[in-house]
Amino acid sequence: MVNSGIEETQQPSRTYRIDLINKRVRGMVDGLDAVKQAVYKILRTERFWYLIYDFNYGVELDRLVGSNPLFIESELTRRITEALKQDDRILRIENMVVTINGDSLLAEFTVVTKFGDFRAEREVMRRV
Repeated sequence: MVNSGIEETQQPSRTYRIDLINKRVRGMVDGLDAVKQAVYKILRTERFWYLIYDFNYGVELDRLVGSNPLFIESELTRRITEALKQDDRILRIENMVVTINGDSLLAEFTVVTKFGDFRAEREVMRRV
């Protein structure tokens, strides 16, 4: 193997901290907390809706509610996993459980990252 002299370095995950309670950006966040924040943002951004994001950012959940429950369960799992795997700090999604209650879908799962694991969830409800 030839050494090209190029070393691969990991980019820092440090970013601005979003304070959801006070609706402000305050301070910085890094590591696992930065990934948790990224997961929150990805799962609340509908893919293809916002020009500020490229087509790989966000998740497609808007049109799932109201479909066949078996289709919803498999698609929700696939779409959430696909959306989160765009972030190279996320290694995999495990233990996905989808609960369907009328017009509401709830996905609960474990996010396995380079910094550790955490539980996450995303609820989707039909718009009236």
